[in-house]
Amino acid sequence: MSIKLYKGNFRGLFFIVCFRMAHCVTKYSVTKIGFFPIWVLYRLMFNWLLGIDISQYATIGQNFVLWHGTGTVIHPAAVIGDNVTMRHCTTIGSSKSGGGAPTIGNNVDIGCNVVIIGEITIGDNVIIGAGSVVTKSVPSNVVVVGNPAKIIGSNA
Repeated sequence: MSIKLYKGNFRGLFFIVCFRMAHCVTKYSVTKIGFFPIWVLYRLMFNWLLGIDISQYATIGQNFVLWHGTGTVIHPAAVIGDNVTMRHCTTIGSSKSGGGAPTIGNNVDIGCNVVIIGEITIGDNVIIGAGSVVTKSVPSNVVVVGNPAKIIGSNA
């Protein structure tokens, strides 16, 4: 984890450190019992106090940066690649009860107030504009915006 990525974003750094700890703790049955207080602290601090609902079961790659995380929701089965930047009020989740979650590639930049739902794939090197609603898979190296999200250009 590169501290430089979080320059001026102490809250994001604090979140990712706590997320990584909670993720490790819940990975194994033995650590779930022994480190239960860390899990409780994570849930209290982020879900209830800061309004960040990111499950410790979600898979989040290296160099994930969350700016102004308030209102952010990530499904437990979501897979997020490396070097992803995400802003506040973003939802990554299922489109129906018991449905699958999105898989997001590497080097993706997600604007604020974005909704990505369903068992879809977002390719690598994608920019998703603020306020977009993504319900279909997105290929690599594109820029998408709107509701519903449409490709408006290349990010190559």
